[in-house]
Amino acid sequence: MKLTIVGTGYVGLVTGVCLASIGHSVMCVDVDQEKISQLQAGRVPFFEPGLEELLAQQIREDRLAFTVDHEVAFAQAEVIFIAVGTPQGIDGLPDLRALIEVARSIGRTVDHDVIVVIKSTVPVGTNHFLSQIIAEQLLHPVSIQLASNPEFLREGSAVYDTFHGDRIVIGAEDEAVAHTLATIYQSMHIPILHTDIRSAEMIKYSSNAFLATKISFINEIANLCERLGATIEDVARGMGMDQRIGEKFLRAGIGYGGSCFPKDVKALLGMADLSGYPFQILQAVERVNRKQQMLLIEKATKRLGKLRGKRVALLGLAFKPDTDDMREAPSLAIAGALLELGAQVVGYDPVSMGNARYFLPSQVELLTRPEQALEGADAAFILTEWEEFTLPTFAPLLLQMKIPVVFDGRNCLDASALSELGIEYHPIGRGMDREMVTTSFQEKGRER
Repeated sequence: MKLTIVGTGYVGLVTGVCLASIGHSVMCVDVDQEKISQLQAGRVPFFEPGLEELLAQQIREDRLAFTVDHEVAFAQAEVIFIAVGTPQGIDGLPDLRALIEVARSIGRTVDHDVIVVIKSTVPVGTNHFLSQIIAEQLLHPVSIQLASNPEFLREGSAVYDTFHGDRIVIGAEDEAVAHTLATIYQSMHIPILHTDIRSAEMIKYSSNAFLATKISFINEIANLCERLGATIEDVARGMGMDQRIGEKFLRAGIGYGGSCFPKDVKALLGMADLSGYPFQILQAVERVNRKQQMLLIEKATKRLGKLRGKRVALLGLAFKPDTDDMREAPSLAIAGALLELGAQVVGYDPVSMGNARYFLPSQVELLTRPEQALEGADAAFILTEWEEFTLPTFAPLLLQMKIPVVFDGRNCLDASALSELGIEYHPIGRGMDREMVTTSFQEKGRER
C-alpha cells in the first residue's frame, strides 16, 4: 500500500522504516528541512539500535522517501499516519497544536478518499475532535475516515518491538477501515485487537500508567526491604514467578523517566481531573517517583555528610540504556538537586552526551570517558545501567576516586567484585542489619 507518515520523530520514523521493510511504499513528511535532508542522506537524527541500517536499506530499495511538502506527501496516499509530537502542556495534558495543524493541512490538501490514522498519544476523544477540524477544512468532496493505532515501542528496542509486539491495537468505527489497517500489518503475524476509537486511545494511557505503577510499587517495596533486612532482588523474583504478576518492570531503582511514562501519567491524571474523578493511585505513583529520584542523594548525605564542595560523578545520563533520550531522565533532577546542595557535579554517558549538554544545567561538567569523571570523585552515582558499567573492566576504574564509594541507582554492579577491590557499595533495596531489625520487632512486641 501507499502510506504517508506525518512526523519523523521517534514514533514516526520507526513506523515508516519498518512498514517500508515489509513491502509498503512509504513517504515520510516533516516540517524540519534539516532533519529531512539528514534522513534523505540515510542518517538517523537520534540513537536507536538497528534503525539506521534498516533506513538505508529501504532508501536503496526505493520503498522509502522523505519530503517537507505536504501536497507531495498526500498526493497518492491510501493511508496517512499522524505521528507528530504531543508534548506535555502547562496543564499536564498533551499539547495538540501540531496535530491540529496536520489535520487542517489534510483537509485543505487531500483530494481523494483516504484513511487518517492517529499514532500520536492523545487524550480520549481526540480523534473525534480532529475529524471535525478536517471536515471544516475540506476543499474537495472526499471521504476521510479516522482511526486510532497507538504505538507500544520501547526506546532501545523499537525495531524489534515493531516486528515482535504483543499486540496491534486498531480503533475504528467502520469495519472496512479496521480491515484495511489490519491488512497493512498482516505479514507481521502479531495479534490484532479491534476496538472502538475511544477505547484504543485509552489503552495506550492505561498501559503506560500501569507499568509506571508497577515501577513505583517495587521501589516502595525496595525501600521497605532496606529497613526490614530483606533483599529486593529475591523479593521481586519471588513475586515475578506468580503469573498473575509477571517478572517485568519489577526492577528497583531510582524511578521511571523518558518521553512516555511521566507524560502519560500526568495526562491520565489530567483527564481524570477534567472528568471529576480523583485518580488516587496514580497520584501516589507520581509522588513516589519524584521521591525515588532523590534516594541516592539521601544515601550519599547520610554516608558523607554535607555534599557542599564534594565531587559527585554521575555515570549514565540517559533515562535508560540503548537510547540518547534525556527527556525526564532522573539525572536531570539529581544533577539539579546536587548543585543546589553545593556539590561539584561531573557526568558521563556513552551515547547521550550531545543531548545531555542541552538538557543538563551548564554547571555540570561533561566528560568523554568514565575514568575522567571518577578521578578524584568523593562519590559515584550509577544512574543508567549501561552494559559497560557491568563489565569486569569497569570496577577497577572506581579506584581512581578520592573515596571509592558507589551509590548504584540501578542495582547493576557486581557487589562481590567491588568488595574484593575494597570499594564501598550502596545499592537499593538490600537490607540493613537483620539482627537489629529482629531485636527491634521483639522489643515492640514486648511493649504491646
